Amino acid sequence: MANDYKSDEEVLGKAYDSRLMKRLLTYVKPYRKYVISAILLNVVVAAVPGFRPLLTEIAIDKYIAHSDYHGLFIISLILFGTLIVQSAIQYFMTYYMQYLGQRTIFDLRTQLFNHIQKLALKFFDKTPIGRLVTRATNDIEALNQLFSSGIIMVFSDVFTIIWILVFMFTMDVKLSFVTLSVLPVLIYGTFLFRRKAREAYRDVRLHLARLNAYMQEHITGMNTVQIFNKEKEERKKFSSINKDYKQANINAIFYYAIFYPGVELLSSVAIGLIIWYGGGEIIHNTLEIGVLIAFIQYTEMFFRPIRDLSEKYNIMQTAMASSERVFKLLDNKTFIHNAENPVHLDKVKGEIEFKNVWFAYNGNDYILKDISFKINPGETIAIVGHTGAGKTSIINILTRFYDIQKGSILLDGIDTRQIDKKDLRKYISIVLQDVFLFSGTVKSNISMSNEQIPFDKLLNAAKLVGADKFISELPDKYDEIVKERGATLSVGQKQLISFARALAYDPQILILDEATSSVDTETEILIQKAIEKLLIGRTSIVIAHRLSTIQSADKIIVLHKGEIRETGNHQELLAKRGIYYKLYQLQYKDQEIVKAV
Repeated sequence: MANDYKSDEEVLGKAYDSRLMKRLLTYVKPYRKYVISAILLNVVVAAVPGFRPLLTEIAIDKYIAHSDYHGLFIISLILFGTLIVQSAIQYFMTYYMQYLGQRTIFDLRTQLFNHIQKLALKFFDKTPIGRLVTRATNDIEALNQLFSSGIIMVFSDVFTIIWILVFMFTMDVKLSFVTLSVLPVLIYGTFLFRRKAREAYRDVRLHLARLNAYMQEHITGMNTVQIFNKEKEERKKFSSINKDYKQANINAIFYYAIFYPGVELLSSVAIGLIIWYGGGEIIHNTLEIGVLIAFIQYTEMFFRPIRDLSEKYNIMQTAMASSERVFKLLDNKTFIHNAENPVHLDKVKGEIEFKNVWFAYNGNDYILKDISFKINPGETIAIVGHTGAGKTSIINILTRFYDIQKGSILLDGIDTRQIDKKDLRKYISIVLQDVFLFSGTVKSNISMSNEQIPFDKLLNAAKLVGADKFISELPDKYDEIVKERGATLSVGQKQLISFARALAYDPQILILDEATSSVDTETEILIQKAIEKLLIGRTSIVIAHRLSTIQSADKIIVLHKGEIRETGNHQELLAKRGIYYKLYQLQYKDQEIVKAV
């Protein structure tokens, strides 16, 4: 897992990638009027501060020097007015930029989540969940900084520098060149800083990825760590990884700690040169003191956006790396595609037929080999076999969570690959061994927040499977809050809720995958009684290890190493004294041992 994180986090790319930026700007396009407004406001707000040193020069040389109090009062009001104008423009500019960032990121995050939901299960088999969460949170947030305070604020800094240069050269050309004499050193220092900061940033990302991967893995497996008393060893490993991450951050801080004081030093040198040269000009009566003071102000203003641009460089670099990872996910086409003109189903009889089906999760490593069987409408079949025989794979391909490589699967005589996926799954309900409950209420977990399912139907489903008994004892009954993954409920209770969930949708095809393996004997008896009622009028597929639960099935299919070895009802298979008979004998002996104990 650590290697998976590392390979993805190594994506650093350029600080500016025109290909990625062009794609990012497509998300800004719907809000271009806000972009244009923000840029125009930036042009104005960048110019306003430049008037203050100019007004200072006028106040000193024209009014203070000549003791003109009235003129000084007027110029002070104008100066105050520029502050009011700048504040008002900055308010609207900040609002437009933040609005743009939030709307753009909302669209991008929504698109990303919708895309993830459409991806086939094959994709999730190979992709760590933590990575997907990082894409939808950390990486998207990095892009938020780019849109809200990166792209447009770069314009602000650039326009500020341009306006300052315009004011400076308009006021005094020679003094302007003196001020800019430190620029070559600044350019070289900025280039060096960018290169070093980029390398340090890569190290920080790599060590952070390592840290995240380690924490996710060990928090998930905390019970294993504790049962084997490995806390001390794991703490040492974590401390080592954490130390590397700390050092990477310190290295990054080191370059910033040199660069920013360096800019301040150059700014001070520039001011010193201005005082030295300008002071000499004042002594020779070729320069007014107001111009000198104005240039000192311009110099301080000139170096501030340069420092800001270095920070924008970091934002830009982070955003480029994040956008590449986000777009890599958006470009992933691991889909189960609908046919070009899919068949839409209004109703289903429930006839299922597998014809010479071959299926593999990877390449030619076939899990199912030449599988053929037929289930008539309303019939119940059971599928048994050792672990890894391919039982669950049959469910996965029937529901088109995965597509088969050879053969065909028919529903009411129609190839499932020609049926619209939503229509296909609308008529199928599955109860799995590992039940997943969402944060919410008991009611929302049964209905899956489907408001079209009336509460009476939901209540009847819960009563039919025996879930109503424990739900009624909860403090808030059906409005009881369910924690993440149903942490406050027992395994059996979660299983009963999953039964009620399946029934609430009134499916024509019902699939039970080891559905009673996690419940106690008393609950299993309740469920078995419910199942007898559930199966009436429905096509049903039951996968079970406990052979006692499937003895009444119309047909039992015995899978072994991906092939159908035996078919028949319970008595017929026992009479064959084959694989099913051996499985039954093995379980019967286990039961006898338990009774003896």
